[in-house]
Amino acid sequence: MARTRNASPWIVLVATGLSVFAVFLDTTILYVAFPSISATFSDVSPAGLSWVLNAYTIAFAAMLIPAGRLADRIGRRKTFLSAVVLFTVASMLCGLAPSVEVLIIARLAQAIGAAAMVPASLALVLQSFSKAKMPVAVAIWGSLGGISGAAGPSLGALVVETLGWRWAFFINLPVGIISFFLGRRVLPEGREATRGKLPDPLSIVLLAGGLAVLSYGVVETETWGWLSTGLAVTVVIAAVLITLFFLRCRAVSNPVLDLRLLQSRNFRWANLSMFIYSIGFSAMFLGNILFMTNIWGFSILQAGLGIAPGPLIVFALSAQTGRLAARYGQRPLLILGGLVWGTSGVWLLTQATSTADYVGVYLPAVCISAVGVALVIPQLSSAAVKDLPQDHYGSGSAVAQATRNLGTTLGVAVTIALVAAAPALSSFHSTWWVLVASGVCVTLFAVRLPRHVHQLDLEPALPPTPVPASD
Repeated sequence: MARTRNASPWIVLVATGLSVFAVFLDTTILYVAFPSISATFSDVSPAGLSWVLNAYTIAFAAMLIPAGRLADRIGRRKTFLSAVVLFTVASMLCGLAPSVEVLIIARLAQAIGAAAMVPASLALVLQSFSKAKMPVAVAIWGSLGGISGAAGPSLGALVVETLGWRWAFFINLPVGIISFFLGRRVLPEGREATRGKLPDPLSIVLLAGGLAVLSYGVVETETWGWLSTGLAVTVVIAAVLITLFFLRCRAVSNPVLDLRLLQSRNFRWANLSMFIYSIGFSAMFLGNILFMTNIWGFSILQAGLGIAPGPLIVFALSAQTGRLAARYGQRPLLILGGLVWGTSGVWLLTQATSTADYVGVYLPAVCISAVGVALVIPQLSSAAVKDLPQDHYGSGSAVAQATRNLGTTLGVAVTIALVAAAPALSSFHSTWWVLVASGVCVTLFAVRLPRHVHQLDLEPALPPTPVPASD
């Protein structure tokens, strides 16, 4: 029988946060497991094996915004629970995969599930909390991504060394099962107030194709190079497809993305900041792991444990920074956070040498950067969606996560290019300069954020109400 759920919004946050934790954990844990996967399928070329990582990256980028829009239209609870099932089953198939081909197909399914789960999760959180408590909730939700991503190397090394690479996928199963049954019990349904046609199929094809081609070009830079014809061709094709996507969205009544969202200064500047910051974050994350392993001689497990204080600090500070954002707004926290984040790069540039000194050099840097992360990532996630109409929570959340994912992909490619060019201390100086530059950009862009919320008034203006949901 249909019923409306009135569970505590904090339980909603737990139910949705569990699976999001697994999604972002899976993103980094596979980098550690990849050498073991390569050893198992030793008859497959490195180019073929790279698609275990690349297929996920491309499919995730391509499907985020269409999936977020679909969640707004057909129901966020329905989308989230279906995505949890797909992601969990695909994780099991990845762990059981007898061949690389099966593993790549399962990774594609995993990416589609993750792409639907993430925006639906944030949309459910947004619709469940009052405006006063929303910054705190989004800060905690945003910190889960940073914590799980940073925990990936240490947890991945521990799992792979003790249980084997297949368990890097199997650990998603209990998380998915708990999230599904808890979510089925407590999550309220929510969708557009005025239901219309499903999102325009051609818009979906153009956007998914454009983002997929762009992501493919970025991940292939390690092979092609940054000045290659291949990269230039993919960028041009992606630009054409995305331009056609925007033109299509202006021409149809049921676009994947309502272009009026771009009228919001918060939406524009927060997403631009998220893109730039994600480049710096991934450069810091991957660059410091490579620095500790290649220059200081740490094992992967030691390097993973070395960065562990960072996510712990972020989690400890996330609720407090959310309360500050609720009181003073995201703008002052982001202005300060960008400077704090950049300071961690300056510290490493001036203090780090080829002689290992974790306590005296790296630990202060990881503590400074963690404070910067706590001030930046949750606030950007919140600022990007805080003045959007409830009808667009799913698609707005998806855009924020798509820009974050694209920035992360670009940051990884830039870091690999910098380190591969000259695997010495000087190459890591370049990655730390990327960190500093991203912090300065966040501060400058945050100045452009409005001081007060300006709720967008998009037709239809009636706010959606939670609708009865059946099991």
